[in-house]
Amino acid sequence: MERTDGRRAAPSPWEGPGMKLGTAIAEILKREGVEWIAGYPVNHMLEHAAAADIRPIIVRQERIGLHMADAQSRMTSGRKPGVFVMQHGPGAENAMGGVAQCFSESVPVLVLPMGYPRRLAHVEPNFNSVASMRSFTKSAEPITLAAEVPNILRRAFARMRNGRGGPCLVEIPNDMWNEEVPEPLDYRPVPLARYAPDPQDVARAAAMLAAARRPVIYAGTGVHWARAWPQLRALAELLAAPVTTSLGGKSSFPEDHPLALGSGGLAVQATVPHFLKNADLILGVGCSFSTTNFGIAMPKGKPIIQATLDPNHLGKDIPIELGLVGDAALTLDMLLAELKDRIRERRDPSKVAAEIQAVREPWLAQWREKRDSDAAPLNPYRVLRDLWNTVDVDNTIITHDAGSPRDQLSPFWVSRTPLSYLGWGKTTQLGYGLGLAMGAKLAAPEKLCINVWGDAAIGFTGMDFETAVRERIPIMSVLLNNFSMAIELKVMPISTEKYRSTDISGDYAAMARAFGGHGERIERPEDIVPAIRRGIRKTQEGVPVLLEFITSKETEVARPVW
Repeated sequence: MERTDGRRAAPSPWEGPGMKLGTAIAEILKREGVEWIAGYPVNHMLEHAAAADIRPIIVRQERIGLHMADAQSRMTSGRKPGVFVMQHGPGAENAMGGVAQCFSESVPVLVLPMGYPRRLAHVEPNFNSVASMRSFTKSAEPITLAAEVPNILRRAFARMRNGRGGPCLVEIPNDMWNEEVPEPLDYRPVPLARYAPDPQDVARAAAMLAAARRPVIYAGTGVHWARAWPQLRALAELLAAPVTTSLGGKSSFPEDHPLALGSGGLAVQATVPHFLKNADLILGVGCSFSTTNFGIAMPKGKPIIQATLDPNHLGKDIPIELGLVGDAALTLDMLLAELKDRIRERRDPSKVAAEIQAVREPWLAQWREKRDSDAAPLNPYRVLRDLWNTVDVDNTIITHDAGSPRDQLSPFWVSRTPLSYLGWGKTTQLGYGLGLAMGAKLAAPEKLCINVWGDAAIGFTGMDFETAVRERIPIMSVLLNNFSMAIELKVMPISTEKYRSTDISGDYAAMARAFGGHGERIERPEDIVPAIRRGIRKTQEGVPVLLEFITSKETEVARPVW
């Protein structure tokens, strides 16, 4: 490049012979099928991605971008992992919560932080992403030689795509952007390799299932990652075995099926504890059985078969009778093959289905007053009932936020198709649902994508509704606003009475309109359905929607009764 005074200018970091480091990384991402990345500047991968026709999506805070990448991975069952990039130092520090959430939920996401120059990378107080996030990533590795970029990215994609999922971090030192990767670029997309359990253990499991009189199947998130939905249904119908799921596994089995018990979380249908308590064998598929307040506890003393992808999860939290280590789809295929000679025809499901209905109907009757309530402020259970009845459920992807939205939604939302419900519930970060809905919409633009949150959650990530508007991601946010931290009322009575510590407020519909989206505040029960219909039309026109329902301080949830 020549200057006007005749002297040669300093080379631009984007110029020079050969393939620059950022260009090589972008080319690898493209070969791996990456179509968009989320991030926040300054990270030069945003510019290199754009040059490679990979869409950069700029968020308002780092955690939301990771949640969006998280949803991309979920919606593709890990086949096309989401990617998030951020600046070194404070950007990487702000991203830690989102990375930890991916780790908690076993979600494969590629995290590409910039790093301090190599000479300062390990000098305090500089933040080193590799050292700091190694305890909650599946792998964390810095780039120190440009020539090693293909090897480093191959390792990261191989770890994300194979085995139990989790975030993989590759740190890019800020002094390396002008370095060159040898050409031609030696990189091929990483294959997916599945593994299956020991056939002898499968035979033992099949014998146990065939002999059981009251087996129950508990399906976890691993069914989604393996896309083992047909096999799960086939096994349940062969055995006439009722099926419950974790929150992460919700929608892996059609919940309108006669053998469906519903999902198990902090709030559950009465059918779940009833059948688990009376089971003579529990088969867990694609699950860790992790002990959490937001999952169903397995009754003690029951024989349990655990089929999981990660051997480290066998008997991790509860004793098991038998472990099957492998991909959920392969495991179920093997079980079905073993059961062919033991059970030649499908068992009659009528008695089990009748028992399910006999337990469910009186339970639903107990909640009818809240779900049919005509009161104002609105009862959140009425809002969610009307939401389910109004949307095209099979063309909708819905997710919840932490706290009341999760517990009010999960027992009553009947999911009928795989990945139509993005459930979660271990780390339970407030504000998680918004990013999940945006990422789901990018992965499945033909679907209506909804996040249900409360006024506490919107306080954490509400500014990123502007991201949905600016980036043209037409989701529908359903806000249950009771102007209070309702769950905390019982545990903070003194601070509430003396200082109103649990009070929160805001006109969030007005905020949505100020950002350029569609915002409505709904206060009367007769206005619920018309507002939802208007919101759906607006999303179809490409406009993000926030429907703010003014609700009562409802704290009752459907807790399991053993």
